[in-house]
Formats: sequence, C-alpha cells, structure tokens
Amino acid sequence: MTMTSTNALALRDPWALVPPIGNLDAYITAVNRIPLLTPEEEGEFARQLRDKDDVQAAGRLVLSHLRLVVSVSRQYLGYGLPQGDLIQEGNVGLMKAVRRFDPEQGVRLVSYALHWIKAEIHEYILKNWRMVKVATTKAQRKLFFNLRSMKQTLKSKSGDQSFRATLTPDEVATMARDLNVKPEEVVEMETRLSGGDVAFEPQGDEGEETFAPIAYLADDTQEPTRVLEARGRDWLGSDGIAHALDQLDPRSRRIVEERWLKVNDDSSGGMTLHELAADYGVSAERIRQIEVAAMKKMRKALEAA
Repeated sequence: MTMTSTNALALRDPWALVPPIGNLDAYITAVNRIPLLTPEEEGEFARQLRDKDDVQAAGRLVLSHLRLVVSVSRQYLGYGLPQGDLIQEGNVGLMKAVRRFDPEQGVRLVSYALHWIKAEIHEYILKNWRMVKVATTKAQRKLFFNLRSMKQTLKSKSGDQSFRATLTPDEVATMARDLNVKPEEVVEMETRLSGGDVAFEPQGDEGEETFAPIAYLADDTQEPTRVLEARGRDWLGSDGIAHALDQLDPRSRRIVEERWLKVNDDSSGGMTLHELAADYGVSAERIRQIEVAAMKKMRKALEAA
C-alpha cells in the first residue's frame, strides 16, 4: 500500500489501518505507517471532540499516537509481561488522555498523553507482577520502577561495567536516600527483582510428567473429598461396624465376628467354616449361607445409616 492510498484509507475509515493486536509484528508495522497529524490538524480534531463530542475526531487523535504507546511499552519489557498486554493498557491511557486533552493549553497531545500512558502501564504491572504486594506505598512504587535504571546509572558513574547481581552497601545507601525508603527495602526489592519466576504448573506438552511445584505443594489430605472419605472410613471402622452388627441375630453375629473380626494368637485368622459347623452341629455350607445373609444385612444397615 502506498502512502497516498494509506492517507485516503485513513480519511475514510482510519481504524481499518490497524490489524488485531494478536499479531504483534503486523500491528506495530501498521501503526508506524499511520500518518502523523500536523499541529493544526491535531487542534482542529481536539476542538471537534471537545465542542461536538465527535467520535471520529477522537479516533483520529488516538490513531495518530498509537506509535507512541508502542514506544513507551518497550521501556517496560523487563518485567516479564507480554508487550501486547502493555500496549493494550497503554492504549487505554491514551484514550483517557484524548478525552481530557484541551488544545488551548498550548501543549501537544504527545506530551500530555505520555503521563496517562505510563500511568496505565504502571497500574497494570503492579496488579499483575509478582512484586505487587511489596510495592504498596508511593515510595516503594518509585523504587520498583526506578531500581534497574538507578543501578545502571550508579555503575556508570563508578566506572564499574562488570556484571554484579547485588548492590554494594554504598549503592544501597544512595538509593535509599534518593528514593526516601529504608535501606532494607532497597535490599529486599533488589533480591526479589533478581530472582526468577518458577511456574506453579508444568509448562509445555512434551508427553512426559513434569515435576512442578503443584506436584509437591498441594496438600491432598485437606482436600474436601479426601476429608469426607477419611471420616467415612473412620466411622465404618468403629461405630459403623458396631451398628451393623447390632442388626444381626446372636448366631449370625457370632459367625461374622469369628470369621472376620477376630484374630487367633498365631495370627492365622478366625474360625473356619468347618470349625463353626462342628460347633453348631450343621454343615459348612449352612454356615456359609448364614454368613452371606448376615453380610447382606450389614451392608443394607450401613447404606441406610
């Protein structure tokens, strides 16, 4: 597409120039080709938005500054968040700036929007990054977003270009003084920023089980179904069995107890069918039938309990 055809398309439907942000490379290429507005055009569109609430004018102002959001988003890639997400949040800040922009103040929209773009990206990072619980006060947020650049500046001033993962005591004291925080907070922030993230669940699909924290941090003993199952087993092993045995006649109860609930001194188990048959003067088959009937009756009693 030539520049002439691009300008013509921008006049008819400016948003048609912007592809979905899911294809990040195509999106960045497209927004960099969108024509910039002259100061006169910017002022005219801003007045149309302010005076007539012209949505099309607002769209022209937003589109011409999308490349600014892309540029700002690159400054925050070190926090491990997708650039596409950073751009989307920055675009929200840009739209807020366009809505509040007053062309009579004598400043260009690019200068006014910069604050709003960065503010939205900052909030997004603080809400989604692993350090959010540490960066709670205004001073800690300032430390969070300036630690890397301040560390590099201090190294440059000292002439030390070697890689060091930690700060020296003098560097810690300097940062704490400049940012109005405690030295301990600088050390804690540096430690956490230097640490790597560990995925809680297995990453990728390699066809093999991956040993991730979820495999050894989960406490299965407190899982609700496990707790209920354990309680059920405990009840069956004590009160449940006693309740079921109470439903039997004396002979059936003794047969069940002798066969399944008693252990001889030699650990060989309870009485055999033949031993019980001899004791009651019946056949072993009759004892087995009584045992089967007693077991069915006990199961029904347990199910009904």
